[in-house]
Amino acid sequence: MEAFLTSLGIVAIAELGDRTQMLAFVLAAQFRRPMPIIAGILLATLANHALAAAAGVWLGDLLSPRLLDTALGVAFIAMALWMLIPDRLDESAAMTPRRGAFLTTLVGFFLCEMGDKTQIATAALAARFSLLLPVILGTTTGMLIANVPTVLFGHYAGRGRVAGWTRYVAAAIFAIEAVLSFAGYSGF
Repeated sequence: MEAFLTSLGIVAIAELGDRTQMLAFVLAAQFRRPMPIIAGILLATLANHALAAAAGVWLGDLLSPRLLDTALGVAFIAMALWMLIPDRLDESAAMTPRRGAFLTTLVGFFLCEMGDKTQIATAALAARFSLLLPVILGTTTGMLIANVPTVLFGHYAGRGRVAGWTRYVAAAIFAIEAVLSFAGYSGF
């Protein structure tokens, strides 16, 4: 129980103001489909934190900090460019937002968590407790505690003029993160 509660608390606090929390807001404002976004956050976090916990227990410190910063910088540039591509409506527009929201969230959250402070915390907690399941469940619950209210707020904020600007704001956030990653800074 200690591993679960410690993991939950650390990640819930570390996630406040994090780039994935900003991504949750932007996706909710853009798609206005909170349930697929929350499902995407849940599955992406479970997968990402399971990998991080396994790495924390078994692999240790495989990559140099500089290599990790470079990989993150490239990923953030790709995400910034992707966010600039406007959505297209076609004949199947009724089905597109649901699939788009879930898949975009799943991929976006998984990639944004790579090398993020909550992923690193997950690896460190798994190494400390040598317990995968309580750590993974605790860190995932912490992510949901921080991000579900953000998704709900973004959903309602996206009804106004904010929605039109969200892709530009997201692109700027990812571009800033890319520059910071290339400079060796690990995040906000």
